[in-house]
Amino acid sequence: MKTKLKSLGLAAAVSAFALPAFAEEVKIGVPSWTGAQAIAHVLGEIVTSRIGGQVEYVPGNNATIFQAMDQGKGDIDVHPDVWLPNQESFTKEYVDGKGTVTLSSNPYEGNQGFCVSKNFGEANNITDITDLGRPDVAALMDSDGDGKGEMWIGAPGWASANVNEVKVRDYGLLDFIEPIRAEEAVKTARIKDSIAKDEGYAFYCYTPHAVWYMFDVMMLTEPTYDPEKYVMVQPSDDPDWYNKSMVASKDALKEVQIAWSNSLVDRSPAIAEFFTNFALTADDVSSLAYEISAQDRDPADVAKEWVEANSDRVDAMLGL
Repeated sequence: MKTKLKSLGLAAAVSAFALPAFAEEVKIGVPSWTGAQAIAHVLGEIVTSRIGGQVEYVPGNNATIFQAMDQGKGDIDVHPDVWLPNQESFTKEYVDGKGTVTLSSNPYEGNQGFCVSKNFGEANNITDITDLGRPDVAALMDSDGDGKGEMWIGAPGWASANVNEVKVRDYGLLDFIEPIRAEEAVKTARIKDSIAKDEGYAFYCYTPHAVWYMFDVMMLTEPTYDPEKYVMVQPSDDPDWYNKSMVASKDALKEVQIAWSNSLVDRSPAIAEFFTNFALTADDVSSLAYEISAQDRDPADVAKEWVEANSDRVDAMLGL
């Protein structure tokens, strides 16, 4: 009996040494836009269900998330949806400059512009961004009676909203259009309402995004991207950013990827290795965002379903 107990004790000791002392942990930043929320939860689901790690989701804007990743204390370890060059001021500082943050090399493609519903566009011959400056169109978009049509340019804290504010000015629309910043849910509700009431409404739009599954909308044409006419200074670079910027052409196509704190490599090496291999497509993100936005589903449930349905791709990301 003593020999048996001694053997069991030895086995238990060996097992204890064989197991990791603690589960790897990661805190995932969650920006306000739906695509970022979707990606954040896909990352978290894979970490918990496939790596066995612990995850905490931390809401924050771009500046907050990048600053936390730079500090490397584990307050926020990863940004799930870095749009370049929109957030280039952050990547230049923390990736290229300080070298405290790593940027994934597996981006998906993003395209940004301005949209109206197809019904509104076709009924009023609206095809180009300059059409929003026609007095008859602006009047149809004026819901508060102040003489200007409203156009949603993005949420507070979005780098793209800063770009769009400059664009409204440099496209000569300020006399006709009032640029509005509000949370994305406000924009979505306004699109739905304007279509139901057959009213005019314009808004910043991009792919991938759930809006293309939710509503029949169209992206307006803009002058072809010209780096000479696209000089954007972000508030993080200069407090006089608005006056020092000039944006009078369409954005170039974007590269969108995740970024993570270099300190994660020492604290949670398996998670950091997974981040290196992580990759989604624009269609993946649009589909995930649609389930969350249009179907009003919990991001965690949507992510779990996606991971289960794409086990082969997840295996590849994990090097299995």
